[in-house]
Amino acid sequence: MYNKLQYISQGETIDDQLRNIHLALDAGCNWVQMRFKNQMPKDVYTLAEAVKPLCEEYHANFIVNDDLHLAKQISADGVHLGLTDTKIDEARAILGSTKIIGGTANTFEDIQNHVENGCNYIGLGPFRFTATKEKLSPILGLSGYYDILQKLKKNKIDIPVYAIGGITLRDVSPLMETGIFGIAISGIITESDEKEKLIQQLKEKLYANIII
Repeated sequence: MYNKLQYISQGETIDDQLRNIHLALDAGCNWVQMRFKNQMPKDVYTLAEAVKPLCEEYHANFIVNDDLHLAKQISADGVHLGLTDTKIDEARAILGSTKIIGGTANTFEDIQNHVENGCNYIGLGPFRFTATKEKLSPILGLSGYYDILQKLKKNKIDIPVYAIGGITLRDVSPLMETGIFGIAISGIITESDEKEKLIQQLKEKLYANIII
């Protein structure tokens, strides 16, 4: 069973990234997607090399954003691929059957293709405008999520779907009602002065209907 809360890392430098990831893990996040865009490859490798043992220490999943070959090189738990990145089936052939492969989606058809090609989970979005991502796909909003999740149900497609894009604490409960599995968030955790409290509140909403 995957965690319902994913933290997508932020920071312009290796030190910023490491600090933000460490704080998120310390506050209770159990899934880190390392996103370090537009950087020198050696710097991305250096960061990944430091994040992996950190995630292992906290028993957290470590997913690399976009960089399939880096994910393989350092033996990360998996990779998350955007719509214009390496194809899911190609990534599966390179990483093998045991690694986690996530795929970004904006439509039902995107999800359908990902599932057919061996994807493990979907990052569906954006929910609303977010400044953390360039070249944003069309905004979905609650109605967009509901429509797509209903199509998945109708077509008997069962895959964990994470909402992504500008999500706040008050959005979580209504988003969960659409049928999503969880959320992938970035800025709300990075910018919080009370990370542990925030993550606890997020988890309460994410796991509200689950008997543990």
